[in-house]
Amino acid sequence: MISFSQVSKSYLGGLEALRGVTLTIERSEMVFITGPSGAGKSTALKLMAAIERPTSGSVLVNGQNVGRLRPRAVPFLRRNFGLIFQDQKLLFERTAFENVMLPLAITGFGRGEASRRVRAALDKVGLLSKEKSYPVRLSGGEQQRLAIARAIVHRPAILLADEPTGNLDAAYAAEIGELFRSFNQVGVTVVIATHDEALAARLRPRRIALKEGLLA
Repeated sequence: MISFSQVSKSYLGGLEALRGVTLTIERSEMVFITGPSGAGKSTALKLMAAIERPTSGSVLVNGQNVGRLRPRAVPFLRRNFGLIFQDQKLLFERTAFENVMLPLAITGFGRGEASRRVRAALDKVGLLSKEKSYPVRLSGGEQQRLAIARAIVHRPAILLADEPTGNLDAAYAAEIGELFRSFNQVGVTVVIATHDEALAARLRPRRIALKEGLLA
């Protein structure tokens, strides 16, 4: 489903985030990309979703070379993905319901079907009773669950998460981990960049380790 072939990514100033990485992630797998800060974990996720493009090598998603997609084709690729990054980008002037509705509104869902999906997603993450709350009124763990609801409301085939438990206490982190397990159990491919060893011990995923942009 996702494959890297000799992928390198360099940034201005000469920083090499990835160097000749080759890997494969199969459909319906749960995979953790691990390694210290600066290892290239976040860059790998961004390459998968065509947020970044490789400097060399190829990134394939469902057989498509995402590094060669035309800009107008990228939004169609991203419909396959649910994206959860450290900067949650929640809209603090909108309610929980409105935050989760946004991806469906952008893709043109009818109001009735979209509302049903939003409430199903909020229910899945335990926030249905807070659909009218604004993010500022939610705890850190609840804000993260809201970000997850927004990521899965369109029922993606692939869920990418960058350090999803990095700022949470152990109890909230365990809850988030169980959510990811539940998505994976129904066939969603889950790829998580993390250094959370407790989460890894709980979920027991396949691990891909990076160090200084190389497979460790």
